[in-house]
Amino acid sequence: MKKSIKDQKTVLLILLSNLFIAFLGIGLVIPVMPSFMNIMHLSGQTMGYLVAVFAAAQLVMSPFAGRWVDRYGRKKIIIAGLFLFGVSELIFGSGTNVWVLYTARVLGGISAAFIMPAVTAYIADVTTLEERPKAMGYMSAAISTGFIIGPGVGGFIAAYGIRMPFYFAAAIACIACISSIFILKEPLTKEQFAEISANTKHTSFFGDVRRSLNPLYFIAFAIVFVLAFGLSAYETIFSLFSDHKFGYTPKDIAAIITISSIFGVVVQLFMFGGMVDKLGEKKLIQICLITGAILAVASTLISGFWLVLTVTCFIFLAFDLLRPALTTFLSRSAGKEQGFVAGMNSTYTSLGNIVGPAAGGILFDVNINYPYLFAAVIMVIGLGITVMWKERLQEEIPE
Repeated sequence: MKKSIKDQKTVLLILLSNLFIAFLGIGLVIPVMPSFMNIMHLSGQTMGYLVAVFAAAQLVMSPFAGRWVDRYGRKKIIIAGLFLFGVSELIFGSGTNVWVLYTARVLGGISAAFIMPAVTAYIADVTTLEERPKAMGYMSAAISTGFIIGPGVGGFIAAYGIRMPFYFAAAIACIACISSIFILKEPLTKEQFAEISANTKHTSFFGDVRRSLNPLYFIAFAIVFVLAFGLSAYETIFSLFSDHKFGYTPKDIAAIITISSIFGVVVQLFMFGGMVDKLGEKKLIQICLITGAILAVASTLISGFWLVLTVTCFIFLAFDLLRPALTTFLSRSAGKEQGFVAGMNSTYTSLGNIVGPAAGGILFDVNINYPYLFAAVIMVIGLGITVMWKERLQEEIPE
């Protein structure tokens, strides 16, 4: 039975903590990666491959994880994801061979594929349609906060040893895993799971991909890909762009990213639910795409630290609001297929995260403004795709 957010604070706190911990763990190793790279004598190409392997593993595993969430239960997949995340960080931190690092990154990608759809489906199961946007806003804020705090925590812990942040990430994942075992309960009854499981047994990886092309889902999934593609291309190039064009120091760049991220988190926590209630997911998504496209172009024309900071704050906010708006939209349309939809959401996000940085890097070598202009074009394409919702999707999505 669905209850109000106030009536299940403990459950939501555990779910949001799980996401926060997973993304804190990813963020806290960022400051030590250059030093770790030197100790291990790794090339830049190898580091790039390690990033790609994580995204590729998440991409391949996400559809399977989505089906397993529906078949075996939300709680089991969350616990499995947290356990694998802890193991992957432990292996990476203690690794002395590059192939051990690749193994750790593959496990990390699999863990991400497990955690995201399982938590998304769990939250969709226990919240009402009216309160779901607020819950998805909290979920997005937990992810963003983990990324914001992670690098700072990692830099502090690294004072005790270059491998300590990895061990710390493994430890907090273990704590999250144990707390989930004892506090979380499966949100659906055995009868509900039996019905969903009966449907998922007849599906396959390629069947899920074909199902994602259904007009009910595909337009939203296409925008998920566009968002991940544009955002990853923008964020990947941001530090290089700021360094080459404005001569900003790492401290300047860190300040811009941190302030912009905190601004986005505050708006998500306190305003996202009200914005969805007032505008609806579709209109909010369209406003964010228009804003993102305009500001991406503006980023190539402006100068001055405070103006750059202001523009970056609002473009990050547009991206931060797009994520939960799309997730809420998809969860409303999913009905009893929350696991499948959350899994495919993760798949299309991973695909965008693989292609976006590569395209951004290639364009940056041609002209430093091209990645931002390209991101703007991609967002305009996404805006054009949303126009089809009026004809196809709005009639099909249950109220």
